[in-house]
Amino acid sequence: MKEFFRLLKREFKLFIGNSTLRTVFFLAPVFYATLLGFVYKSGKVENTPVLVVDRDNTPLSNQLTEMLDDNKSIKIIRYLQEPLSIKDEVIRHEAAAVVIIPSRFEGDMLQKKYPELNVYINTGNVLTANFASKALQLTIGTFSAGASIKALQKAGMPAAKAATQYEPFKANYITLFNTTGNYLIFMWPAMLAVVLQQVILLAMAVSFAAEFERGSFVKEYLKMKKWAFPTMLIKVIPIWVFSVLIVGIYYFMHMIFHVPMPEGILNFILLTAVFVGSASFLGVFISILIPDALKATQILMVIASPAFIISGFTWPLNAMPAFVQFIANIIPLTPFLQAFKILLIQKGSVELTFPYLKHLSILLVIYAVIGWIALKIKLWFIFKKSAPQEITIEDTSREEIE
Repeated sequence: MKEFFRLLKREFKLFIGNSTLRTVFFLAPVFYATLLGFVYKSGKVENTPVLVVDRDNTPLSNQLTEMLDDNKSIKIIRYLQEPLSIKDEVIRHEAAAVVIIPSRFEGDMLQKKYPELNVYINTGNVLTANFASKALQLTIGTFSAGASIKALQKAGMPAAKAATQYEPFKANYITLFNTTGNYLIFMWPAMLAVVLQQVILLAMAVSFAAEFERGSFVKEYLKMKKWAFPTMLIKVIPIWVFSVLIVGIYYFMHMIFHVPMPEGILNFILLTAVFVGSASFLGVFISILIPDALKATQILMVIASPAFIISGFTWPLNAMPAFVQFIANIIPLTPFLQAFKILLIQKGSVELTFPYLKHLSILLVIYAVIGWIALKIKLWFIFKKSAPQEITIEDTSREEIE
């Protein structure tokens, strides 16, 4: 036990004394949290440019243009004459959509000939396209309904009856979960989890590999050669302690950017603890398996880099090929983000996160066990190789004494 605490104290000193680890583990999370917080601070995309080509230029087409301009989500750029190249204008203004009001729009409306508007959505950026499309559908739909009701009223129909004639049944669309469509709430906390996993894996990549490279492992861990799991704990405990600090910083960041905390805070703390544990044991396993610190770092970054994309957070996991799903399910970030979405965005019952907590716990146990096995084998080879050298040194020392 005394040797365990001596080595644990040494590990803390090595961690704090390593400027690269200090920068990566402490500054990177704060930097990314602040940067991403300001990127998504507005929560919603507003004043998205939309081109309106008004071929009619009549009071009714002007009214439609004014209604579109009143929508805060979009900013109207009006053309009374059609430009030579609409595509070039879209690119020049970074417009999310183009609305083309046809000639004789007002005349056809008054004669009930049902003119057609052409709306072109720029899907070069899916996010802005969705915001613009939603805003245009709402405004154009409102204008269309209002125009139809007014036409029926002019024909002598009472307003109440005109509304039912235009809309024989009413459909209520009620949004669930993040009802304001706030992108800060959706993306920012998830990206913090990505950064946390990344810095844990980076720190763990050099934990054993660096010791093997510089040859200090044999000397320092001689008395621990039969104790593989306590040796693993010596390496991961500093990461766990400093991860608590990072999560605490994230908590204050939530208050700064006015992002709500997840439901069931105790369950969230447990979920985060298991996530940190499984990510650190994954890092331990790779660090033991790959004795070169640089290669271990590269391999873990290959694992960590696409983790968010394949986690199922933004794109459904069941829409991915089976082999991609398999890769996603062995990365701790995947079940963590699924549970995190339930607690933070969907505000669901804590019980709904239990399958993901179980998934994370299984990953933790698997990585801990295979890491322990790998270290056990590694210790046996290392100390078997160093034993003849120790005997030779002892024999030489005895001969010199005699």
